[in-house]
Amino acid sequence: MSAESKPLPIVDVINLRKRYGLVQALKGISFSIGKGEIVGFLGPNGAGKSTTLRILSGLIPADSGEAKVCGVDLAEEEGEVRKHIGFLAENNPLPEELRVIEYLNFRANLKGLEGSRKRERIRLSLDACDLERRIAERKIGNLSKGFRQRVGIADSLLAEPRLIILDEPTIGLDPRQSAITRRMMERLRGEVSFLLSSHILSEVEACCDRMIILSHGQIVAEGSMNELQKRYVNKTIFEVVSSGRKIDLQRAVRKVEEDCELLQDDPVELAGKRRYTFSTDKGEDVAEDILRSLLRQENFRVAEFQVSRPDLETIFLRATKKNWQEKDYLGRKSKSNIQPIHPAIGKD
Repeated sequence: MSAESKPLPIVDVINLRKRYGLVQALKGISFSIGKGEIVGFLGPNGAGKSTTLRILSGLIPADSGEAKVCGVDLAEEEGEVRKHIGFLAENNPLPEELRVIEYLNFRANLKGLEGSRKRERIRLSLDACDLERRIAERKIGNLSKGFRQRVGIADSLLAEPRLIILDEPTIGLDPRQSAITRRMMERLRGEVSFLLSSHILSEVEACCDRMIILSHGQIVAEGSMNELQKRYVNKTIFEVVSSGRKIDLQRAVRKVEEDCELLQDDPVELAGKRRYTFSTDKGEDVAEDILRSLLRQENFRVAEFQVSRPDLETIFLRATKKNWQEKDYLGRKSKSNIQPIHPAIGKD
């Protein structure tokens, strides 16, 4: 596909900068989000996540750089951009005296929805967030945190936005309520683009196509889970459950890869079998070559073979570690007498 025929990204951020007094919250970040993508937006406290989300939602201006949503420049046509965006803030204030349906009617009016289209969008938004009729008729003040969060998400869906920004949408929710939010994103995958900021990394890993990791106002990692695993994990760990003798198994493995290291040797419930954990810096292809070699030798009787892939938390810590050690909390280079603080995962 030629450059001229490629569709424009839903979000296009170029060299975005923002400063609060002495603190430079964003130091020239650039990224894009394609149509229908679900992108995780991660970083330690103070990384610049919330600042970026507020700029993209039109709540605050950037000091410099460009931020476009659906091809429209936020700095020039903020009102036009907001038509394309649904935004759920982390601490979303809701009027407790209104019923859910009354609140969504009010918000739909503010967004310019009328008549049958307004009624249909409210119905679809309630359905997408599993807010059944008996909940829609209740006062917001009488709802649990989980239901209030779902009301906020329903509000963000009302005007058929092309981009939905969710800032910690599942914080404080139980697993069932969190699953409903993930299910909503899955329903809209491919139609709506999502930018999801969350400190619950297992959820980001489960539902996002791609991750962007910030630290001290800079993007330190970006890519799909597979891409990040390849970049930030130097060694491949794999396990073999076998009835073969330890010394024979080691010898067979090292015939394929002489530097492969045995890390652990544990008994398993299966009689006469043990779980051997190996490490290689030659990648998964070598691990698979080792498996094929072992399967050809009947005396090892391989019952299980598994390549262990690092989770998003491991990648997050490795991606932010170097940047965190080089900077103090103001984003300046650390002085020799300042000990690096371990990054905490959470809000800005």
